[in-house]
Amino acid sequence: MPELAAVLAAASERTRPEPPGGGPVLREAARGYWDRRGLHGTAGGIAAAPGAQPLLLALIGAHGGDVLMPRPCPATWMPQARLLGRPAYHVPTPAECGGVPDPYALLETVRRVRAEGGRPKLLLLSVVDDPTATVAPPELVREACEAAVGEGLHIISDETWRDTVHRPRDTVLLSPAEMCPDDVTVIADLAGALAPAAWPVAVARFPDTARAAVRHARTLDILTALGALVAGPIAHTAAHALAEPDSVRDRIRRAAALQTEVAAAAHRAVLASGALARPPQAGRHLYADLGPLRARLADLGVTDSMELEEYLTDRLGAPAPGGHRFGDELGALRVRLGTGPLLGATPQQQTESLTAAQPLELPHVARALDGFAAVFAALRR
Repeated sequence: MPELAAVLAAASERTRPEPPGGGPVLREAARGYWDRRGLHGTAGGIAAAPGAQPLLLALIGAHGGDVLMPRPCPATWMPQARLLGRPAYHVPTPAECGGVPDPYALLETVRRVRAEGGRPKLLLLSVVDDPTATVAPPELVREACEAAVGEGLHIISDETWRDTVHRPRDTVLLSPAEMCPDDVTVIADLAGALAPAAWPVAVARFPDTARAAVRHARTLDILTALGALVAGPIAHTAAHALAEPDSVRDRIRRAAALQTEVAAAAHRAVLASGALARPPQAGRHLYADLGPLRARLADLGVTDSMELEEYLTDRLGAPAPGGHRFGDELGALRVRLGTGPLLGATPQQQTESLTAAQPLELPHVARALDGFAAVFAALRR
């Protein structure tokens, strides 16, 4: 946004970083952001870091025990747990969505891990999911959270993509923190909807309990040890974005509406090839299963998700990370397909896509979608 760029430029003389966990202005802005979403708390229960990766690393480090997460899950989750030397386990997700583990599979995984001598203590999940671009239904969120809390697990809910829901009026989004306020820490990377990825900042909201206060302090200690401090100009800009002035709200709304149309068109092209994919409900990507095209792909020398990633990245001209990066089995022919490259190759084209009444009719968008569809059409027998 030009407005955010101007705010960043105006703060360019702030040469000192924020204190560990963020300064009072940034933390208050994050408190207000979550307060408007029904998650009430204090600025003292907020921690900020230069991006989601160091923040999640600090949060996992502040908790003891083994880590559970859904399959598939964001590509950074498992490596971060392993970097800390924490045993980590994937739990299958139900057929209708990703991001939240099947409650019965969660209970069985906890039982198995304990039987093998493990100590499951932490569950990572994402109600608005990366990589599957789905939104978990409230009843599933309730059942999974009740199962986790009943087994003594603390929940970290990654809600980075909650403001990118394509049809917010038709989608019921329930945060685990609304159900289990004392047992859920919420994190959000502003790169989801509020700021460019090149301006790294993420925030966490802790429960208002004495036990959470101890974990908050441990998190700040780890961020300090890592030197993971938010840059002064970035913090100033992030606080402005988190305050959500009308211009920011309008930009978020228009971006979600644009992704609604473009992601739906990409989804139709994937289905037309005979592949499978859940309808994308949020974010800037979709998650496709090319298993039904296995025979045709084998003829082309593609037999696993690593080879599928290479094949599609080469032909689409954009990264198409395979499902193995998200915890799926290597032999499963799954891939995450970004929709951002379909909006234009230059900032001018992307801005035109954002402001157009009929973005799919723009020449550069139509060409990109035609090329995308042709890659998948070539896989039909």
